[in-house]
Amino acid sequence: MAETYDLILKGGTVVNQDGEFVRDVAVRGGLIAGIGSFQPSDAAETVDCTGLHLLPGVIDTQVHFREPGLDHKEDLETGSRAAVMGGVTAVFEMPNTKPLTTSADALADKISRASGRMHCDFAFWVGGTRDNAADIPELERLPGAAGIKVFMGSSTGDLLVEDDEGVSKILSKTRRRAAFHSEDEFRLRERLGERIPGDPRSHPVWRDEEAALSCTKRLVAIARREGARIHVLHISTAEEIEYLGHHKDVASCEITPHHLTLADDAYERLGTLVQMNPPVRAARHRDRLWWGIAQGVADVLGSDHAPHLLEEKRKPYPDSPSGMTGVQTLVPMMLDHVNAGKLSLLRFVDLTSAGPARLFGIARKGRIALGYDADFTVVDLKRRETIHNSWIVSKCGWTPYDGVSVTGWPVGTIVRGRRVMWEGDLTTPSSGEPVLFGEALPRTE
Repeated sequence: MAETYDLILKGGTVVNQDGEFVRDVAVRGGLIAGIGSFQPSDAAETVDCTGLHLLPGVIDTQVHFREPGLDHKEDLETGSRAAVMGGVTAVFEMPNTKPLTTSADALADKISRASGRMHCDFAFWVGGTRDNAADIPELERLPGAAGIKVFMGSSTGDLLVEDDEGVSKILSKTRRRAAFHSEDEFRLRERLGERIPGDPRSHPVWRDEEAALSCTKRLVAIARREGARIHVLHISTAEEIEYLGHHKDVASCEITPHHLTLADDAYERLGTLVQMNPPVRAARHRDRLWWGIAQGVADVLGSDHAPHLLEEKRKPYPDSPSGMTGVQTLVPMMLDHVNAGKLSLLRFVDLTSAGPARLFGIARKGRIALGYDADFTVVDLKRRETIHNSWIVSKCGWTPYDGVSVTGWPVGTIVRGRRVMWEGDLTTPSSGEPVLFGEALPRTE
């Protein structure tokens, strides 16, 4: 009797740990049930993927979806819709919402809001503070928790932990890998006078290279003292990527597409739209970040999707908020770099699926393999498209890449065997679920 499947993805080029080969992939019950050659009659549905590449589902481990409290900019539904429209199958969302995600109740509220509304799978970072440090062993193991996130700069109120003692207090309690925004708040305060009103080009002058590097050095030293694992987010400087290359035993790191794509000349064209923390910097930093990709220092790509309405972004600097959209453009922008020869497709897969799964202990994601979640980012590597604001489904409706032509495009997003997006259309109602982690698997009775 022929084995039956829910779905067969037929004739695509499967990109995985053993290379790139034309194969079929069979799905049953939301999991990968076989890789090889199958007959269409073996499945309830067959999708012809001839000429397309099947990548393990892209995981964006840094997004800000603004809900609750700031959902005029974005919410969990619109942010996740942007994710799947761009080929992203799972996201880790950040804790700087209102109220802050710093307690078990706040995390449970986010999971409740996400369930039945988010189009991709999800996890939520829990903010580490001086006040909740004693609770971290429990908080970081809660269902749906990505781990602990700490802001050493660029935040206000309880989420800002700028001093070594406060960071040590948190890292003494973590057992999972904790994530950090690493900019030296003391130096930022000292250099506030470097900001020139009305001139966003002064943003990287104020938040200079030393603010990033000195904080990262402090952070690595604290991690060593406490025997902790750390993840340094959105690396923006040549000096940091070189330094972190010597500390891979304790520190992993993320690079963003905007720091790999843009340089300081973008301020002339885009003004405050390119304003980010840490800043987009001179081309020498961008070039050295690519060196960090080639040398294997960079562990993951994250979009740092941080939307603001255009009316907010167009306020005169420095009253303009830092942040831009990114989750929907991560895949096409990086595929364009793949086609330009800046990284291989296998390296892209390592940075966006295998890497996140390895670093954060994600269960059943990150590979196209038997028994894994049937998450796929289906791409046409040869397809030429121009990104426009009208394509962006985020509430804010804009991208710094408006008018940019790219080669390589997300054709489909499949989450646990469901075609959520295909050829630019949402095809399945929202059905995202919490990501499972090996260090926090739910117990069964």
